[in-house]
Amino acid sequence: MKRALLVIDVQNEYFTGRLPVTYPEGSLDRILEVMDASSEEGIPVVVIRHTSPVEGSGVFRKGTEEWKLHPEVAKRRRDLLVDKRLPGSFTGTGLEEWLKNNGVDTVTIAGYMTHMCCDSTAKQAYHRGFAVEFLSDATGTLDVTNQAGSVSAEEMHRAVLVGQAARFSQVITAGEWIRRMRNGSE
Repeated sequence: MKRALLVIDVQNEYFTGRLPVTYPEGSLDRILEVMDASSEEGIPVVVIRHTSPVEGSGVFRKGTEEWKLHPEVAKRRRDLLVDKRLPGSFTGTGLEEWLKNNGVDTVTIAGYMTHMCCDSTAKQAYHRGFAVEFLSDATGTLDVTNQAGSVSAEEMHRAVLVGQAARFSQVITAGEWIRRMRNGSE
């Protein structure tokens, strides 16, 4: 089994912009921990950055401060930076080819938002034949209200994790994932 850590959309938009991630608490700390552990264990790290496909969008506008990677993520080691314009990290990018060229058969999902880009990417990976690990406390989301109703960040997060565990991913904590990497267990 060869893994790659996918760090999805850990951008300033989720900290100082219009979409502040609120749940689970400490998700950024867990993301940084798994990035550091990946570097220590020689696991490839792929950092993914979202750019709004809509000209004049109020979020993820290329070149703005909010669009930039969170400074703590930006300063850490990465093997690849992938820019995307849609929720799924495989759509319109070279991610799949890079993973296959590097012998990766398992992807680990960390980042934002649980219900959008993390969920979409995990499902795309599964559909492409990759095994998927979804880090329950190294992903995060926010309260959502739209024409369909309202859901709290905690409810949204839990629902996505349950859905992922039903078919697409092995859902585990960052701590458990790090222990497995350091112990060499699957």
